[in-house]
Amino acid sequence: QVQVVESGGGLVQAGGSLRLSCTASGLIFDGYSMGWFRQAPGKEREGVSCISWSGVRTYYADSVKGRFTISRGNAKNTLYLQMNSLKPEDTGMYYCAAAAPGVYFPNADTALNPFRYTYWGQGTQVTVSS
Repeated sequence: QVQVVESGGGLVQAGGSLRLSCTASGLIFDGYSMGWFRQAPGKEREGVSCISWSGVRTYYADSVKGRFTISRGNAKNTLYLQMNSLKPEDTGMYYCAAAAPGVYFPNADTALNPFRYTYWGQGTQVTVSS
């Protein structure tokens, strides 16, 4: 049984930083591209960042480029999202997700499409105050 669990969310002032973590079990972690998504109240879920199974390829939404960094530790089955210079518009529930094994994303549009992902966590709340 695959389990995906996020942690690290919280309340932070604008300009601050948070580091999200995601652990995945029940799958061969280094065979999966992984992504971070977020959803604000009343809005659709949107892709934030994706990293390939090897960690070589990364993709970011334009809104977070230069501020967020995705990384993975395959030995620990863990995915990370370092978020710096946070803004109130970054507020939302952040989800970690695993794509199907062996899936290749050729560009950001496909990599950040939530429908391309199979396994999802329950989310961790990030609130940025102004």
